[in-house]
Amino acid sequence: MPNTEFIDDCDQLAELAPVATAPIQHHVFVCTGKSCSAVESAEVKAAFEEELKARGLQFGSEKKGRNPKGSVVLTECGSVGFCAIGAAVMIYPDGVWYAQVRAAAAVRGRDLYSAGGGGEIVQALASGL
Repeated sequence: MPNTEFIDDCDQLAELAPVATAPIQHHVFVCTGKSCSAVESAEVKAAFEEELKARGLQFGSEKKGRNPKGSVVLTECGSVGFCAIGAAVMIYPDGVWYAQVRAAAAVRGRDLYSAGGGGEIVQALASGL
């Protein structure tokens, strides 16, 4: 059973939940629901993960090849509401939604933003520019 005591020590909170102190700037949701899965959304998520890890932008454990100080969280989700035109991707805090995202387009997008910041890379990967 989890500890239900309130923790007011910020250092202890940061140790238990490193995301609380991470410099997160973007949260990318890739739908892997039934309809999106049929159009290779798992490959889209993998393309995001590969590129974000390569640039040291994906927040997470170093044991998993991620950066504990990364600025982008990547999350697989069940549905973002428009799976009929998937694979669907949402990016926050920008409130940007993308449809018909394909892994090949996401990989091409990285080349246009090789010198860009995290937000440009996230948007390029999603739009396949």
